[in-house]
Amino acid sequence: MTRTRETADVRPLRRPPIRQATIVRSDLDHTFSAFVRSIGAWWPVEVFSAGKDRVRAVTVEERAGGSVYETWDDGTVVPWGELVAWTPPTGFVMTWGGTPQPTEVELNFVPLGPSLTRVTVEHRGWEAMTEEELQRDCALPGGYRSGAYAVGWERILARFVHSFGGDEV
Repeated sequence: MTRTRETADVRPLRRPPIRQATIVRSDLDHTFSAFVRSIGAWWPVEVFSAGKDRVRAVTVEERAGGSVYETWDDGTVVPWGELVAWTPPTGFVMTWGGTPQPTEVELNFVPLGPSLTRVTVEHRGWEAMTEEELQRDCALPGGYRSGAYAVGWERILARFVHSFGGDEV
């Protein structure tokens, strides 16, 4: 097939990342530590995990190159991704395997005061997926195209805030 100028210049449209944020009534160090070290206690595994009610732990290996994974009641380990950047207490970036094609999730923690921290998530990398993959159900029906991932991250962050004993600021 001969490539013409028209076909050579065609690029897929950039699919925007999903961005969500919340504010936690806690200092930066404690917020980051609670997110990473207590993730298995607050993460809504009943909806947002492979093992659902079988999940007994979620582990973040705290280093660049470390794994993030869930462990089930029978010892089965299911990977979520790998940490590609690790910059405590201000954030981390990880690959995300819970999508039809691997994507990337970046978490940032920004102090807003002595006892207030903004937590942001950016879930990106949707360009590699086909239209069918973008519509495939995730934990919620409809996939990326329906906004299910945005709703999912909103619920996850709300659950994190709730783990501090409060509602979003």
